[in-house]
Amino acid sequence: MKISIERAALLRAVARAQSVVERRNTIPILANVLIEAEGDEVRFRATDLDIEVVDQAPAKVERAGATTVNAVTFHEIVRKLPDGALVNLDDDGSSGRVTVAAGRSTFALATLPRQDFPVMASSEYASTFEAPAATLRRLFDKSKFAISTEETRYYLNGVYMHVADSEEGRMLRCVATDGHRLARIDAALPEGAEGMPGVIVPRKAVNELRKLLEDDEAQIEVSVSDTKIRFATPGITLTSKVIDGTFPDYTRVIPQNNQRRLEVDAADFAKAVDRVATVSSERSRAVKLQLDEDRLILSVNAPDAGNAEEELVVAYSDERLEIGFNAKYLLEIANQVDRENAVFLFNSSGDPTLMREGTDTSAVYVVMPMRV
Repeated sequence: MKISIERAALLRAVARAQSVVERRNTIPILANVLIEAEGDEVRFRATDLDIEVVDQAPAKVERAGATTVNAVTFHEIVRKLPDGALVNLDDDGSSGRVTVAAGRSTFALATLPRQDFPVMASSEYASTFEAPAATLRRLFDKSKFAISTEETRYYLNGVYMHVADSEEGRMLRCVATDGHRLARIDAALPEGAEGMPGVIVPRKAVNELRKLLEDDEAQIEVSVSDTKIRFATPGITLTSKVIDGTFPDYTRVIPQNNQRRLEVDAADFAKAVDRVATVSSERSRAVKLQLDEDRLILSVNAPDAGNAEEELVVAYSDERLEIGFNAKYLLEIANQVDRENAVFLFNSSGDPTLMREGTDTSAVYVVMPMRV
């Protein structure tokens, strides 16, 4: 294999690929990136056996071929090369080394045989559809904060993506929960997604997917089967196994009859929660909300550290209520609001609270209260 490629294109492709590689693994080949040169492009493939990323970039291919090199080392070298450099990669196939040359810099990196590199078996996908990058980004960005980190409840370690019925009709829906808070985000159902099986997309895949969704103009091809999900743009393909488990019936957790309504400026609310939580003990991070006629008092009482209180003018006309929440959970939910106002719907101090963005019902959040 012998190719020439611009440093910027190479860095972009290798950065995406190497981020999938596990830093600690017992299988040496999984630390490598597979480089395949053919025609007028080069493909970079990386995997941890659960996720596979394939990125391609234009290149001048003098001699087609393939090799594998350590992904992290290769990325560090390319990152440190000067802007605008033309990078030459040369692997004669017999020395067990690939030469990386740019300007006056030359590196010789150890390779492993390309036939040892595991390629994720292609799946028969039950359905394939296209969705705008901005739509998918909203679905996953607004739900991923609620993904559980508890390994024993592995079926909550991802975002449940499925087709659901709503008041507006059939929707593409993403849901995540950790038992303390829940996020349910809807988007218009793309053409061709009707028969899609519901799948739980793992946290790592959700984080990697974010890099594909930067371009608002891009259309993402989504292919789904019972065991895998694939997101593809013309230049990059991300394939991931889905979590083999059953997502719980989240609809039972979402309160339907919460009547006490609080409307508050989302940015002001988030800042106030952040300020009063400064004195709370790290373990509980409890903040108390006292609601009265058009008035909200946020307070924290930490006996060992001190206390704090802040008052906000709000829209609230129901009976007096005192309720406590984990400050971190409140902040994360408040930070999801794109609109000016957040609407909280309460029942009592012991029941789950519902939050949505103004009059928009396509994004709904639930947070469990705590004793204060």
